[in-house]
Amino acid sequence: MKSATIISVPVTDQQRAKEFYLKLGLTLVTEAPMGKDQVWIQLGFPGGGATLTLVNWFEKMQAGSMHGLVISTDDIEKDIEELKVKGITVGAIDITPWGKFASIKDPDGNSMSLHQN
Repeated sequence: MKSATIISVPVTDQQRAKEFYLKLGLTLVTEAPMGKDQVWIQLGFPGGGATLTLVNWFEKMQAGSMHGLVISTDDIEKDIEELKVKGITVGAIDITPWGKFASIKDPDGNSMSLHQN
């Protein structure tokens, strides 16, 4: 094994979620039909690495059930200010011995953290 490449994010409305993640700073990698009434939407981070796919077809992955995704940043304060300008709510910075963290939730309640070492 080498690395994780795709992380599934369970959402109710793929288009609404896509707009949120584009505002967050990800870029659209792929958007293509994949069967009856299903769309594969895959987004990537500007620096590369794992991508996210917005899913609504897994019965056991309810929208809003993803927690613990950590997104690396070199300047958490700058990123928070830029996200706030875009209308994205970001939690207060939590300073720990292993870095600074700030929480973000997508429109479905999936939670993630910005992290700066």
